[in-house]
Amino acid sequence: MAKRCKVTWLCGLCVVLALVSVATIVTLWTIALTGGGDVTAPWDRYRLPTDLVPEFYNITLWPRLKPNPNSGLYIFTGRSTVQFECLESTDLILIHSNKLNYTGMEDGHAVRLTAEGGESAPSIKKTWQQSQTQYLVIQLRSRLTRGQKYQLQAEFTGELADDLAGFYRSEYEEDGVRKIIATSQMHPTHARKTFPCFDEPAMKAVFHITLIHPPETVALSNGMEVDHETVTIDGESLVQTKFEATEKMSTYLLAIIVSDYAHLNTTQGNTQIRIWARRKAIDQGQGDYALNVTGPVLDFFQSYYNISYPLKKSDQIALPDFYFGAMENWGLVTYRETNLLYDPETSSNSNKETTATIIAHELAHMWFGNLVTLRWWNEVWLNEGFASYVSYLGADHAEPEWHVKDLIVLDDVHKVFAVDALASSHPLTSKEESITLPEQIMEQFDTISYSKGAAVLRMLSDFLSESVFKQGLSSYLRHFSYGNTVGSDLWGHLQMAVKDNNVPLPHQVAAIMNPWVLQMGFPVVTIDTSTGKVSQNHFRLDPDKNVTVKSPYKYEWVIPVRWMKDGDVRENLWWLTKKEDLNVDMRTGPSWVLANINVTGYYRVNYDLGNWERLFSQLSADHQVIPLINRAQLVDDAFNLARAQLVPTSLALRTTSYLSQETEYMPWQSALNNLHYFELMLDRTEVYQPMQNYIRKQVNPLFLHFRNLTSNWTKVPEKHTDQLNHVNALRTSCRTGLRECQELTGMWFKEWMGSPERNPIHPNLRSAVYCSAVAAGGEAEWNFTWSQFREASVASEASKLMSALACSNDTQLLDRYLRSTLNPAMIRKQDATSVITAVAGNREGHGLAWDFVREHWEYMFTEYGVGSFSFASLISGVTARFSTPADLQQLQDFVKEHEDLGFGSAALAVNQSLERTEANIKWVEQNKQVVLHWFTSQTEN
Repeated sequence: MAKRCKVTWLCGLCVVLALVSVATIVTLWTIALTGGGDVTAPWDRYRLPTDLVPEFYNITLWPRLKPNPNSGLYIFTGRSTVQFECLESTDLILIHSNKLNYTGMEDGHAVRLTAEGGESAPSIKKTWQQSQTQYLVIQLRSRLTRGQKYQLQAEFTGELADDLAGFYRSEYEEDGVRKIIATSQMHPTHARKTFPCFDEPAMKAVFHITLIHPPETVALSNGMEVDHETVTIDGESLVQTKFEATEKMSTYLLAIIVSDYAHLNTTQGNTQIRIWARRKAIDQGQGDYALNVTGPVLDFFQSYYNISYPLKKSDQIALPDFYFGAMENWGLVTYRETNLLYDPETSSNSNKETTATIIAHELAHMWFGNLVTLRWWNEVWLNEGFASYVSYLGADHAEPEWHVKDLIVLDDVHKVFAVDALASSHPLTSKEESITLPEQIMEQFDTISYSKGAAVLRMLSDFLSESVFKQGLSSYLRHFSYGNTVGSDLWGHLQMAVKDNNVPLPHQVAAIMNPWVLQMGFPVVTIDTSTGKVSQNHFRLDPDKNVTVKSPYKYEWVIPVRWMKDGDVRENLWWLTKKEDLNVDMRTGPSWVLANINVTGYYRVNYDLGNWERLFSQLSADHQVIPLINRAQLVDDAFNLARAQLVPTSLALRTTSYLSQETEYMPWQSALNNLHYFELMLDRTEVYQPMQNYIRKQVNPLFLHFRNLTSNWTKVPEKHTDQLNHVNALRTSCRTGLRECQELTGMWFKEWMGSPERNPIHPNLRSAVYCSAVAAGGEAEWNFTWSQFREASVASEASKLMSALACSNDTQLLDRYLRSTLNPAMIRKQDATSVITAVAGNREGHGLAWDFVREHWEYMFTEYGVGSFSFASLISGVTARFSTPADLQQLQDFVKEHEDLGFGSAALAVNQSLERTEANIKWVEQNKQVVLHWFTSQTEN
């Protein structure tokens, strides 16, 4: 029998909500203005005072999965109690609150304050919301007592908006029925949009969560469900689900979800593993791979950290609307559907790799990030760099035949080199006081924090040895469990492991690592094999651009050098500990030297021209003598050294000459990445066709290799990286005009158009085939692709089709596609920036995309939410081709026009785009004729 529920507070603001948006409701208590905006007032500072520390929260939330019939708004109502201890006597309580509206309590105040143990609490003098700093301010008539514990109670209403932040709604259609999910994204500063809280990572507490929801739905949170109770509120029968208390954790890791989802489950040891998704996705087996891979990955990390998984369960859930790739909420990890779900019928091998590595990344956080958490957002790399690095190790354990560990060089090291070589880069660790605003916090979640963090930790693990590295990590995690740290704490525990194992190092761990972490950029190590002289310099893509940021280390590093001579790897690590040194063993005569073996070091390498020539000779004679990763490195280093004017551009281009003999993925991908820059810069000039002719000539043997390997395209290569390179062969051959390739992809696509219910194209090749067919086709092909995209029930398939739609050469179709991003019913908000940057990546679409962004910037900036870090990729994407003075002028005008509105989390990306454009202009002026001559000379015979 259903009980009558007393919680009438849950409906308190429905009448008001019928009139006006929650975000703009005049609060129900008297708002006191600060008057004069005294910047020294505590509520005008963005960091919380440290005089109050939370212990636990009791939170009950009721999301409405149907809109209010009068206002059309979706809302949630809530009640919370936070217990905190007073560490220093004060008459002021500051607690984060953003876009919440409070039901007035005694005397019309927003909250009620009580003291533990029957003590009397100070009465409240005044409460108000300080919207700029996102505080609920509570002024007291007398002071809180040091050492006393207090409880702050509140009842509130918020909008369950579709803004993908805080407690928000996601929508999807299943069997013709529109369904609503109430889900959350608290990271990094959105818990305050869900309930009043001390919303900083060091303010850890225990959370007791209760969710009220319709009986046909399921409720999830970080802890296991412990009680379900039927309740009746205003005649409506509902379920009240309570969850076990969380471990002590930061607010940003809280997760709360109400959905109509189904799940798969298994157990690994004492841990229950569940994969949640749309019912149809579960029925189709799209969660099976995630379920199978999670257990082995969890086992790997328990062994790697030498600490058991701290929770009873590991839930992972795929969401239709989600800005980030995934989020490591403790015990309830949220994902974009494309990243968690894998359909063996339609997903590619690359999709499978993505699922494995992202699951490994998020589960790595369960210890490094969640159990032990950074103290403040100025050291985001401590969380994200570490998880990025060990995700390769976890995925490698789950799928050992893939050799995925090597791919970190392409996917992280080479990628971040391009950003960290700019004068507008930033150190891994910023000054704590320089990161205070929410948008500044969001800016920290960039390529530097993720990829440079991963690269530097990989280098550290290499020179310490993995066993010593793991020993130091385990000690660090045990010592700081359920607490917060700074980077120097990690160095201290690694140093203890170094001492225990007598590892020979030139300096202490902190002295070696601080220059890599506390100053931006990285070195280029130059080896003169005629003298044995080895030197280092700060590598910059634009050597004329002055670095105005001073470094205490004067842009010098302590550099571990692994090297080989004529194919013979030297056992001992050699350290470059100063600006210049001598290594007589590197004085070679007729031999060649190759440094940074397997690119374990975070630096580039240059040589005297004689050594470059000997390396070219080796590549031409027998390229396999040079390690696979280093063949990719030679290409990437040479192209970037040329951009920095340290070697001739023709030398860089010569690294691609041997590719007609190369069949491995990593060198080919490295070459294609670097030639892509040439295409961006020169595809609107007379260089374009000779460049296409050369690339087609070089890739043709690879195309034939895969035609033979796959028995005329009827089989799939066995090796993981061969499957990836198979795609490169097809995509590049078609894109550069190889007729056999274009006829092949056109035939496959027409066959599919003739029988839409049966797709004959192998999932691995679909992204390449779709793009080629849409590029070669007209409106019929585009419309067919659009209809398939709209009907796709597998997220990875939808993503491939979405990318292909941007490949059209018809500007009217591209313009139509761009405009669809303004309608979330056509393109989800989470995907809008991807669509715009994909169109910008098309020669025909670049100008359209840039005009579109300029025309709609204000709308996108406000509608998509200032907190979204996809704005950085949007700016980078639409300006990637900028290489003329006219481009630079337009970008400068755009910046000036919107400087009052600001660029939020894209501010750094704007500065980097300005710097890149200036460098690009110079590069084109200096290199266009040289490049034209080189490509022409290579294809004349």
